[in-house]
Amino acid sequence: MSMMETKEIHIGIADMKVSKAPAVLSSLGIGSCVGIILYDRESKIGGMAHIMLPDQNQVKNRTNRAKFANTAIPDLLQKMLDDGADKVMIKAKIMGGAHMFKFMKDSPISSIGKRNVEEVKKVLKELRITLLKEDTGGDYGRSLFFDLDTGKVKVRTTTHGVQEL
Repeated sequence: MSMMETKEIHIGIADMKVSKAPAVLSSLGIGSCVGIILYDRESKIGGMAHIMLPDQNQVKNRTNRAKFANTAIPDLLQKMLDDGADKVMIKAKIMGGAHMFKFMKDSPISSIGKRNVEEVKKVLKELRITLLKEDTGGDYGRSLFFDLDTGKVKVRTTTHGVQEL
């Protein structure tokens, strides 16, 4: 028997990907954005989206659906179902939504992290997906490493070390 090699699949900003174990989905430098992880532990199918904004209806350019919480999460879910995931088994973990723009006190941009997290939670609730764990808020960025074999997520930060969710 040969060891199966785990491939790392990178998810950029305003991007999403779905894969099956053995693989690690990673996204680096999530600040006010939110990383959304959906996982079916039975089939070991998982997906990650790195959203920038809460709602596509608030902007003119809507071509990239992965950029917005209200379109990225349903699209990610659909991709997982198309790949064989079972909707009943899918659970979520979210990270990010930091307060990165302190210098812009009263600007809508200053609260974008918080608004992103609120919208992500609202969409997950509408889709009836249980949110298992979250690491949100604060004023620091996060990098995520999601192991599709174990379902564990390593959250790496420059100021708060590494934690596992």
